[in-house]
Amino acid sequence: MLIEAVSTDDSERLVAEVSQAQSHGTPLSIRGGNSKAFLGRPVQGTPIDTRSHRGVVSYDPTELVITARAGTPVAELAAVLDAAGQMLPCEPPEFDGTATVGGMVAAGLAGPRRPWSGSVRDFVLGCRVITGRALHLRFGGEVMKNVAGYDVSRLLAGSFGCLGLITEVSFKVLPKPRALGSLALDLEAGEALRELSAWRPAGLPISGAAHVDGRLHVRLEGGTGSVASAMDRIGGTELDPRFWDALREHRLAFFDDPRPLWRLSLPNASPLTPLPGDTLLDWAGAQRWLKSEAPATTIRQIAHAAGGHATCFTPRVDAERFSPLPPTLLRFHQRLKQQLDPRGLFNPGRLYVDL
Repeated sequence: MLIEAVSTDDSERLVAEVSQAQSHGTPLSIRGGNSKAFLGRPVQGTPIDTRSHRGVVSYDPTELVITARAGTPVAELAAVLDAAGQMLPCEPPEFDGTATVGGMVAAGLAGPRRPWSGSVRDFVLGCRVITGRALHLRFGGEVMKNVAGYDVSRLLAGSFGCLGLITEVSFKVLPKPRALGSLALDLEAGEALRELSAWRPAGLPISGAAHVDGRLHVRLEGGTGSVASAMDRIGGTELDPRFWDALREHRLAFFDDPRPLWRLSLPNASPLTPLPGDTLLDWAGAQRWLKSEAPATTIRQIAHAAGGHATCFTPRVDAERFSPLPPTLLRFHQRLKQQLDPRGLFNPGRLYVDL
């Protein structure tokens, strides 16, 4: 796919729109590519579009750091890195090229490599953000240890735009692995989880493990020798590596099922729990996708009992998208919102009705 690189600094317009909203107390609905509009509660507010504020600001492959504006398509960022033999290891979804850098950080969604490489938050070094007081501030920088007190840059990851309008982000990147192998084994889900547990102490270079349709899919990345050795040990049949892109982008046949889609996030090595529907296990079982018509309370009770939580990826009138917060944690979120966005301008209610 040909990626057209465009660089435009439109921050003055964004600051002016936030300033006007701040003076009138007008709520704002932040949008980039709108690829993740299905996540969270609908927002009633004046749209503020970040897509014109785009482009790579700086990139030094020798320092493994790239800085890009919020409206930059994730696909464009990935293409720039790929040309230099590098990558953003958390492999965020691109959603047919519509996902933007700002939305990637705001949503915090990561791909199949997440348990072995880290989350989006782990690769954010610094950012620029427009606050609820219409101040355009910079937090963090371009090195890993540069923060005292709250790390606001990483705090914005997963905030869904409720704390401020991200305009620019600096990321730590890594070289692409020298070798890659993908295998598929015919195993039931319980067997697959037991095999993964057995492989863990051996230090195999696994960077993806998903179970769907009665097959365990495994990705191996690293040095040529270590990948070849691991493939010999695991066995199975070779798998088209495009499987991992399809999984990340929700293009597998599993996701075509018309029933509501749920994501259960569970502790590592959680035992297999019966779920009311069809499942796809990702992240070696820590992320479990569920297609089900079961009531939201039932699904969330199962996730909670296993030590995790459930998120609804399909708009439903009978369910909040995110699991309710305990009262103490909700108060903490509310205090953060009050500090960074005192007038409640940004995406009010996107995460929870009280935020």
